[in-house]
Amino acid sequence: MSDPTLGAGKVDKGTLLAEERTELAVERTQIAADRTLMAWLRTSLSMISFGFTIYKFLEALRQAEHMEWARPNAPRNLGLALITVGTFALIVATVQHYQFVRRLRAGSAKSPWSLVIVVAIFVSLIGLLTLVGVLLHAGPF
Repeated sequence: MSDPTLGAGKVDKGTLLAEERTELAVERTQIAADRTLMAWLRTSLSMISFGFTIYKFLEALRQAEHMEWARPNAPRNLGLALITVGTFALIVATVQHYQFVRRLRAGSAKSPWSLVIVVAIFVSLIGLLTLVGVLLHAGPF
């Protein structure tokens, strides 16, 4: 039932406020999702860089001291494990974030792409390059 005091084509003030609040709630949810992806980005970047640093530091230590270790591949394996976990965690988090934002924006003209997703994709690519470089002893590493 509509209010008979409203003329044809006029919208109730309560309806306008509800629509505005709904849009603000969607925006807050979008920002919260972006913050979550940024947290994954920081965590993954820490794991990737820590894995690479452990690998390079222990390799340099082994070469500088000219000594044989019981497990010569241990630094490489530990570095590879951290780089792999960090890279794939970020890839999965980015895919989940994109799917969530796409569902959130369903029916809206706004794009699900954001700066956070683009940065996460670039860091994922850097992680994959680092992983391949350490795995194959290739590249500038």
